Amino acid sequence: MEEGGGPVIYLDNGATSRTDPEVIAVMTQVMKEDFANPSSLHALGGKAERLVKQAREIVADLLNALPNEIVFTSGGTEANNLALKGIAFAYKNRGAHLITSKIEHPSVYEVCKQLEEWGWKITYLSVDAKGRVDPAAVKRAITDKTVLVSIMHVNNEVGTIQPIQEIGQILKDYPKVFFHVDAVQSFGKLPIYPKEWNIDLLSLSGHKFHGPKGVGALYIRRGIQLSPLLTGGGQEQGIRSGTLNVPGIVGLAKAVSLAKQKQMEKAEKVFQWKQSFLSRIQDQLRNVIINGDTTQDGGSPYVLNLSFPNLKSEVIVHFLESEGCYVSSKSACSSKIEKPSRVLLAMGLTPAEALGSIRVTMGFDSSEEDLATLADLLVSIIPKLQQMVKGQKK
Repeated sequence: MEEGGGPVIYLDNGATSRTDPEVIAVMTQVMKEDFANPSSLHALGGKAERLVKQAREIVADLLNALPNEIVFTSGGTEANNLALKGIAFAYKNRGAHLITSKIEHPSVYEVCKQLEEWGWKITYLSVDAKGRVDPAAVKRAITDKTVLVSIMHVNNEVGTIQPIQEIGQILKDYPKVFFHVDAVQSFGKLPIYPKEWNIDLLSLSGHKFHGPKGVGALYIRRGIQLSPLLTGGGQEQGIRSGTLNVPGIVGLAKAVSLAKQKQMEKAEKVFQWKQSFLSRIQDQLRNVIINGDTTQDGGSPYVLNLSFPNLKSEVIVHFLESEGCYVSSKSACSSKIEKPSRVLLAMGLTPAEALGSIRVTMGFDSSEEDLATLADLLVSIIPKLQQMVKGQKK
């Protein structure tokens, strides 16, 4: 990729990924030729409706789900809001207690804070130094008022994989407690099995795996009732009203199809590149902290998080940007807020350590050379920044 005459190394796929050219092509075709409203009764509307039906089947297939268990949304944030508020309002007669963790994405964490203001009781589970929830802590937190447990699959800042299967197994003993998983950072990249893992609701977003922005989905296990966030036309089984984004939905399905082909092979390659990168960084840089679980089974191969204590992440990010390399400081939803990462603090890092963290996130179009170049830049830049800080303290 070229920008301003020079090569660009894009390693901020956790914020958004580059839309695949094949996705753009099918979306362009739909916008040109299949522009009708799928709710319309005429033939053009029927054709658009069939495209949506086909897309729903493709998304459902990757989750081994039924097509009518997939509800399309505007993205991961809406899917998370729909899952949490939809359950909270629909099942409040059972109780008003939800369980989540201290390291959830803002679109879960802030929803829980809002529900607290409205009278719900929320338990925020702590995590260990790797950023992992203890399944036993989930079990201890359940009361006779609990209606929902919401734990993300892959943490968006450090990449740690949560013990979703173990938590799901525990919740089998609590049939009145629903289990929601925010899979925005894992869907399309890592295997996930809602039925086998006893997941009731699962959120995903197209632009995290080279699909379009503005479209996502919520898997809702058959038989679950949700109170809708949006009412009006009754689209999506009355769960999510609003004219369907047909080009986006078709683009999402195309991205799913492409991800299905690349998922396993790419994950293995990226993991090897990641290990080589970490080996070099730890060998050639002093005072660097590797955050999260970087083992093959414990963390997403696509996410890296490094802390450089006493440095400021935004300074590192901008130095790298000046060299054509793009990374981020934390979640894109909170990266412009100048305070330590809530996730890293929950993992036990000090504010000085958390303020000096950068997030490196890869995609299907990332290469081994991208990471090697980033390593070159960090090995060059970080000692100079550390020396500057040391000089300022004198």
